[in-house]
Amino acid sequence: MTKVLFHGSIEGFRGRIGNLIFRRLPDGTTVVSEAPPERSKRQKKRDKARRSAKQKAHNERFQDASFYGKVHQTDPVYVQLAEVTPMHTAYNFAVSDWWHAPEIHRVERWGRHIRVEATDNIQVTRVRVTILDEEDKVLEKGEAIRTKGNWWRFTPQTDGGTIVAEAWDLPGNVTKFVLK
Repeated sequence: MTKVLFHGSIEGFRGRIGNLIFRRLPDGTTVVSEAPPERSKRQKKRDKARRSAKQKAHNERFQDASFYGKVHQTDPVYVQLAEVTPMHTAYNFAVSDWWHAPEIHRVERWGRHIRVEATDNIQVTRVRVTILDEEDKVLEKGEAIRTKGNWWRFTPQTDGGTIVAEAWDLPGNVTKFVLK
C-alpha cells in the first residue's frame, strides 16, 4: 500500500483508475491500492451458494453490525471518540461496539454494598444486580450506580443469597455474572 501526497487539481481524488483504487483517509492522506481481480456474476453466485451455515450466519451478523453503525454513527459518544482518534470514524466505533459485549471482571461484597467491576470497548451504560435465595427466587433487584472508574455499586436491603450482575453497553449487548 502506498501513501500519496497530491498537489493542485487532483488533490482529494478518490475512486478507481484502471487497476488502481484511490482512497481518502480521515486524516487527509490518500492511499493507493491494487484493485481485486474481477469476478463474474456466475462466480459470485457459485461462491455464495458454497458458504456454510456458520459463514452465512456470520454474514448476517456483520450486516446487522453494519446497519447499527450506519444508524448510530451520529451518536455523540461515537462522534466524540472519532474526533480524538484519527484514522477511525464514528461508524467504525459503532460497528466495533456492536461486536463487543461488556465484560464483568469482578463482583464482590464490600461492607453493606455489592461492587461490580465492568468494562466495555466503548462504554458500559448500566449495571443491574439481582439477589436470589437458595431456591433461585428473586429477593431483590435494582440498578447499580457508577462510582470511580469501572466500578458500580448497589446497596441491597436484604442479606445473603446468590448475586447475579448484568452489564449493558450502548448497542444493548448484555453480559451476566453469577456469584454464589
